Amino acid sequence: MGVFTKDNTHQAEQSLQPPDTMNGTPPSPPPRPATLLTSGGAVAAAMAASVVPETDSIRRAVLLLNAVDPGRFPRLLSRLLQRLHLKAESSFSEEEEEKLQIAFSLEKQDLHLVLEAISFILEQAVYHNLKPASLQQQLQSIHLDQDKAEAFASAWAAAGQETIEKFRQRVLTPQKLETIGWQLDLQMSASVQAKLKSPRAVLELGVSNEDSKNLKKVFVEFSHQELFEFYNKLETIQAQLDSLT
Repeated sequence: MGVFTKDNTHQAEQSLQPPDTMNGTPPSPPPRPATLLTSGGAVAAAMAASVVPETDSIRRAVLLLNAVDPGRFPRLLSRLLQRLHLKAESSFSEEEEEKLQIAFSLEKQDLHLVLEAISFILEQAVYHNLKPASLQQQLQSIHLDQDKAEAFASAWAAAGQETIEKFRQRVLTPQKLETIGWQLDLQMSASVQAKLKSPRAVLELGVSNEDSKNLKKVFVEFSHQELFEFYNKLETIQAQLDSLT
C-alpha cells in the first residue's frame, strides 16, 4: 500500500496532553519562542522559581507591556487568548499589526516581542494550569505592573479553562476527514511476455485541521489484496465502535 500527498512537507507539532488536574499525565511544556530563550542564563533554574523565566527578552517585554495603554490592553489579551491554540495561523494580519503599532506606539520589532511574550505567558498558564491569582502573582514577581497583571488574571479567569480544552481537542483531533473520492487504475505488468494488467484502487482523502482552513489531499493506493485487508480492518474498527455505543 502506497501513501503520498500533494504536499510532502509535514510539520510535527509537540503534543500537549491534558494537565494532571484533568486526571491526565502532565504534558511537555509548550514550545517557547526562541527569542525569549536566547538570554538569561540558566533557564531551568529560573523555571524552578517561576513559570516565566526572567530572561533579558522577558525583561524588555515587561518594560514594553508596562507602557502599553491599559484601556486597550484587555482586548489585545482576549484576542491572543482566543487564537492561542491555532499555532499555524498568525493572530493578526499585517494590516492589523500596523494598526497595533500605531495604537500602542510601538516599533514593529517591539510589537512582535510584546505579542510573543504574551503568547508565551499564556502558554505557560495552559501547561501549568495556573489559577488566575497565581498567574497574577507570578507576573508581579517579574515586575509587571499590577494593572497589567490583573488584566492577565481577569482574561485567564474568563477563558482559561476553555483555552485548555481547545488544546486538548487539538491533540485528540489533529485532523478531520472532510471528503472521500476514489478511482481505479490499470497498470501493465513489468513482464513484456505476461502482458497482464494489475488493477489498483486509489482513495483520495481530503483532510483538514484547526490550524489551517486549507484542505490537504492524501492519496492512498491499494492492490486488490491490500484493499481487502484494509476493508477487514475497517470492519474491526466498526465493531469496536459499535461495542462502545
